[in-house]
Amino acid sequence: MSSVFICLYLDEDVNILVADLLKARGFDVITARDAGKLKATDAEQFTYAVSQARTLVTHNRTDA
Repeated sequence: MSSVFICLYLDEDVNILVADLLKARGFDVITARDAGKLKATDAEQFTYAVSQARTLVTHNRTDA
């Protein structure tokens, strides 16, 4: 895939199916489960995403 595309980090609020569908389309995606970050705080999730140069994707409607 072209370097134009962003690298994604999906936190545990995003259904794992979304990661599977994106990976099938060739996107560079890792999940909180892949990274061993289940149950991490929002701040920890964000810090991890930044440290890996990834865009954090969440589906947390209660904190927004």
